[in-house]
Amino acid sequence: MKVRDSGMPDEEMWEGFFDASAILQSFGLHDGVADLVEFGCGYGTFTLTAAGLVSGTVTALDIEPEMVKLVKAKCRQLGVLNVQAEVRDFAAAGSGLMSDSQDAALLFNILHHEEPVALMAEALRILKPGGRLAVIHWNYDPATPRGPAMEIRPQPAQCVAWGKLAGFEKQRQFDFKPYHYGLLFKKTATSCSDQE
Repeated sequence: MKVRDSGMPDEEMWEGFFDASAILQSFGLHDGVADLVEFGCGYGTFTLTAAGLVSGTVTALDIEPEMVKLVKAKCRQLGVLNVQAEVRDFAAAGSGLMSDSQDAALLFNILHHEEPVALMAEALRILKPGGRLAVIHWNYDPATPRGPAMEIRPQPAQCVAWGKLAGFEKQRQFDFKPYHYGLLFKKTATSCSDQE
């Protein structure tokens, strides 16, 4: 199931919206993170940067075969060996990863999905206790050059509420100027999920 209102701009435009390294380091993903999963890898904007920060494997999931093919090609071209890119409808079928197996998860520009709490709950399931969930989304501002329709674009407080419903504890909020905000969540030792 594709995320609603999820068309990607051309790659050059998309890459220009982010300083991937600065964003990932703001979330602390360079510090003690072995394995990381990215829900919706797109062009690999964050995938390849994350691969250089973590000590283990980056699992990059996307429903679009062309995006996964592109990420794999970039990894081959750059000699990146610790990315496992996979075509997967994680919204309908989950991530396919084992429970309590990941140190961090990325949900970037994706929580306008019809079932945001379910996506966050899947992230909770696969994160180790103490694991981090990093969220970024478009600011709630119709002047942004891209982003989903305003009626489905979540504000930070809404994402925090969804995170709590999923079982996360909010750690910090970020302003990723000019177009995005970020939220860092933690899976506490008492967080649990029945899903397998």
